[in-house]
Amino acid sequence: MTSTATPRQGGGARVAVQRFGTFLSGMIMPNIPALIAWGILTALFIDVGWLPNADLAQIVGPTIHFLLPILIAGTGGRMVYDTRGAVVGAFAVMGAIVGSDVLIDAFNAANPPAEGGSGLGYVHMFIGAMILGPLSAWVMKQLDKLWDGKVKAGFEMLVNMFSAGIVAFVMALVGFFAVAPIVNWIMSVVGGAVGWLVDTGLLWLASFLIEPAKVFFLNNAINHGVLTPLGSSEVATDGQSILFLLEANPGPGLGLLLAFSVFGVGAARATAPGAAIIQFLGGIHEVYFPYALMKPVLIVALVAGGASGVATNMLLGTGLAGPAAPGSIFAVATQAGLVGGGNLLGVLLSVVIAAAVTFVVAAVILRASRKRDLEREAAGEDALSAAVAQTTANKGKASDALSGLAASASAGGAAAAASTAGGAPAVASAPIRKIVFACDAGMGSSAMGASVLRNKIKKAGIEGVEVTNVSIANLDGSEDLVVTHQDLTARARHHNDRATHVSVENFMNSPKYDEVVSLVAESNRTE
Repeated sequence: MTSTATPRQGGGARVAVQRFGTFLSGMIMPNIPALIAWGILTALFIDVGWLPNADLAQIVGPTIHFLLPILIAGTGGRMVYDTRGAVVGAFAVMGAIVGSDVLIDAFNAANPPAEGGSGLGYVHMFIGAMILGPLSAWVMKQLDKLWDGKVKAGFEMLVNMFSAGIVAFVMALVGFFAVAPIVNWIMSVVGGAVGWLVDTGLLWLASFLIEPAKVFFLNNAINHGVLTPLGSSEVATDGQSILFLLEANPGPGLGLLLAFSVFGVGAARATAPGAAIIQFLGGIHEVYFPYALMKPVLIVALVAGGASGVATNMLLGTGLAGPAAPGSIFAVATQAGLVGGGNLLGVLLSVVIAAAVTFVVAAVILRASRKRDLEREAAGEDALSAAVAQTTANKGKASDALSGLAASASAGGAAAAASTAGGAPAVASAPIRKIVFACDAGMGSSAMGASVLRNKIKKAGIEGVEVTNVSIANLDGSEDLVVTHQDLTARARHHNDRATHVSVENFMNSPKYDEVVSLVAESNRTE
């Protein structure tokens, strides 16, 4: 079993929130392409869009109201109980969707809106989906355990089909009568609070919560549980939402890393420029968290930059047509450009201002402590590596991007320690045609690692070898060679014990890649 005890120690409440946020993120992230597609439709075809089209605009409403919650519920169900869980979860959320609509219609009938008003709007069941999808799958899983091995031969399919149908039916009723009113109340309270901040011009205060939360990996519950549903509702009517920029703005992280590039010392200064490229262009924000943890007072700079960016967007009335995931400047610019007009310039200005403000405040802090930092460096203290370790502990699991940063901070020492599980694979039992980089999410640094190895294999003149990246949960046994972070190799072996497994500490710059290229070439020569 892989050892992840260190990142999970301590901070009970914080760890619980982290796990909850990670679970929410796991339901939302795979469906971001559907949200992006919906954002494009909205930006183009609603009344305030680029190309208003009443017929095509009819796709917008059903997509956000039915399709997206069903996709999210299905994903949540699959995370708990594979395809069987996905089916019952997707059906169950229909109960919450219709139940919510019935409640809203009843309210509007009892409280007719003023002339010209539209009444209370429908609630889109994103949160209901995130509740019912996993819950329904869990119920199905527990029930299947009750009669596992007790069904007479020949009746297995009958029992499986009808039991799943009955669970889906019952959970839809739970959604209709219980989940719908609860979610309606939650969205009413949260939506009212956010609306008050917007109306009073105080939305920038959200940065006092979001920026520190990001550094301690506590933001996913806020971002995916609250901001995405509320922002999507705004886009459906206004074509854009500022809420998508509260967490995704890459400006504060860029400003902090630029300040370290100029005013930092030692390993922090040497690694900051590379981290800035990964954070700003790649959208992997977690690479700047260790720099903030080196000096927690630097969170003040992040808050100042984040608040400045939000204030800029509020003043200019700018926002995004959909969530920017990952939080890369390319994703932000694409979603901003879909809104049209001067929106793109306004959003880019908010990024520049957020970066500039963070840079100035962080520079003052770094300059004030520079003498002390130089003394500590001369004494041999490795503040960055310690901060990386603390960040990994805060995240609660191994991180590909952070492991790469740690390797860079130790000037290659850690990278030299990278090894395959049980030693370098001298011989492969069969030709290697499919190489997969596997990590928790199946994106981010593992994608960059796959790109690095793909280029090395191409330069070596080896043909017919596929190099891809997936999440560990999606390993299907067809892989010939699997590359994982050393903390995740045991989990990868559980999904595919036939493949050759290579463990690395740094996905982006591992000395093992040259050995893998040689192994692939040798295995294919013996075919």
